[in-house]
Amino acid sequence: MAKTTSKPIATSKPSKLARKPVAKVTAPPRKKVAKVDDVIEETVEVKVAPKETVEAKIASKAKTEVVDDKSEITIEQKLIALYSLQQVDSQVDKIRIIRGELPLEVQDLEDEIIGLETRVDNYIQETLVMEKSITDKKTTVKDALALIKKYEDQQMNVRNNREYDSLTKEIEYQNLEIQLSEKRIREFQANLELKKEEIETFQKTLEDRKNDLEIKRNELEDIIAETEKEESDLITNSENNKQFIEDRLLTAYTRIRKNARNGLAVVQIERDACGGCFNKIPPQHQLDIRMHKKIIVCEYCGRILVDGGIVSAVH
Repeated sequence: MAKTTSKPIATSKPSKLARKPVAKVTAPPRKKVAKVDDVIEETVEVKVAPKETVEAKIASKAKTEVVDDKSEITIEQKLIALYSLQQVDSQVDKIRIIRGELPLEVQDLEDEIIGLETRVDNYIQETLVMEKSITDKKTTVKDALALIKKYEDQQMNVRNNREYDSLTKEIEYQNLEIQLSEKRIREFQANLELKKEEIETFQKTLEDRKNDLEIKRNELEDIIAETEKEESDLITNSENNKQFIEDRLLTAYTRIRKNARNGLAVVQIERDACGGCFNKIPPQHQLDIRMHKKIIVCEYCGRILVDGGIVSAVH
């Protein structure tokens, strides 16, 4: 019998190909899952932002854009607007100079008339008081005469010298009262005559002032009627120019113009000097003014300085 040799059964070894899938199947660490969850939560929170917050942001952005409108205007444009504003305001000043002193004269006449009317009223009240005092004194004289007559009648029926002397003293006292009252009456009458004369004088002056006021008012109304439309147009133009000037700069312009005797706050450089105070401007400052990079004022008078380029742009 032949001997058979048995081959050993080979045990299956895990190959490299078999190990790799096992490594891939391993569950991912929880940390990664947690991070994904956090990202999902953050995404959800951003999507469900409150409506009020979004509207507030939009309103804030719109407000910022409105505020920055004037800040976007260049320095050159601001200088042109300032010089244009100065030219318009100067024309308005000329129109008001044409009116001259008429508005002040009208105001003075109105004040004088009010003063005269008040004085006349006071004098009239004083005359009424004097007339009442005269009437009272006349009444006092009348009462004193009646008492004198009464005392004289009583003297005819006295029983002794003592009563007679007493009545005599009363009669003397009433006579003195009559004399004093008549003196007061004469004084009041003299003062009353003076007051009446003064009232007549003031009333005549009052009529003259009222006539003068009427004439001055008519002259002023005629001048205003001639220049009213032009002045209105200039004032409208002035308000339009102010829209291009920031509030801080406009406040400075108004202050300089108020302090300046001729009303000029923005002046041109003429012959290397300030057009307001005529002091010499250094060459470096003139160069800076021509560059239009910043607003430069005169170091002597404080007026805003512009060059010929700005003047040409306006005219």
